[in-house]
Amino acid sequence: MRRANRSSLLTDLFHDGLQSRQQLAATTALSQASVSNLIGEMLEEGLVEEAGLVGSDGGRPRVLLRVRPGFRYVVGADVAETRVLVELYDLAMNRLAAAELAHDDDPPQVAAQLIKGLNAVLAEAGVSAGEVLGFGVGVPGVVDQDGVVDAQSTGWDAVPLGPMLRAATEVPIFVDNGAKTFGQAEMWFGAGRGARHAVIIMIGTGVGAAVVMDGRNYRGANSNAGEWGHTTLIYDGEVCRCGARGCLEAYVGADGIARRLAAATGEPFGPELLAAQLAADPIRPEAAEVFTETAGYLGAGIADLINLFSPERIVIGGIAGSIFGERFLTEIRNAAASHALRRPYSQTSIELCSLGIDAVAKGAATLPIAQLLADGGLPEPDEPMMAMPPRPRRPPERSRR
Repeated sequence: MRRANRSSLLTDLFHDGLQSRQQLAATTALSQASVSNLIGEMLEEGLVEEAGLVGSDGGRPRVLLRVRPGFRYVVGADVAETRVLVELYDLAMNRLAAAELAHDDDPPQVAAQLIKGLNAVLAEAGVSAGEVLGFGVGVPGVVDQDGVVDAQSTGWDAVPLGPMLRAATEVPIFVDNGAKTFGQAEMWFGAGRGARHAVIIMIGTGVGAAVVMDGRNYRGANSNAGEWGHTTLIYDGEVCRCGARGCLEAYVGADGIARRLAAATGEPFGPELLAAQLAADPIRPEAAEVFTETAGYLGAGIADLINLFSPERIVIGGIAGSIFGERFLTEIRNAAASHALRRPYSQTSIELCSLGIDAVAKGAATLPIAQLLADGGLPEPDEPMMAMPPRPRRPPERSRR
């Protein structure tokens, strides 16, 4: 019970920022005495610090509290198609160091580059491994609890990435699907903040989604949930990277769009083609036709999410999703409206992400923070960790567009 109460207080302080003991008692429904005792413990541990005063009605000013940014540090990584991005943060999510390294998609080499990036950011920031809560890594594919990765599209078959990393560093390792870490970043700090039912979609070369139900990530029975890109859009359609035909990813993923653009415009196929055609002003008619078709495909896929999950909010992100959505958001919304049931569509907002292309790494860095919040601090020796983070109190509502 004590750990659960600490967890509740710490979660409120982390997500809602500066608060007094009186405010924490109101938001957590704990007694003033319990709040004072538990906050006193966390002040002694250095986990929480006093950070200013706020006036009160006729009484003494109230002391404001916050999670101490330098209590520990966290590192997050994004394993993309050809490179890894590694970033180090304090507990206020200030980025203190970053490293980017190329890889050739060979699992041992990827693991080696991740460790190299980890060591590089620790050295740059002057942080020791013992000061790091954990190293979170976002990767394509399905990830089990031990960090074993299956990525059918890239040929990773039961790759023990988590064990490989743990053998190379004393820093605690957390591995998860990149779309899920992206979704957690947007839910905690970005366009998903304030929603309790949301779907955060990430569109790059691959296409994935993070489904949030009642404030919690929905993972399915074996952490496989969210492979939205491999739902069937067109029966027996284009071949997808996963080997199946007609997957949504084959039509709205960056490669799928670029291949259709190359065929329509006569331009050579390549990773720059999509961005170049979107940046044109005006857009060439043959490219505009491809983009209109793509907005229709994406809208239809989003309509499926609306009909299945009835979310408050859908957030479109990822490198391809961001640049495409910025130009064609109205067309995407219109296509979703034409395919979704009217009532759930009317109760859902469709928005663009707000954190940019580094959000996968930032979200991965929150994985050890989520454990810290669940535990109410660092676990004591031989004390079991809480299995799940506490359910957060309902955040303030955002206006719907």
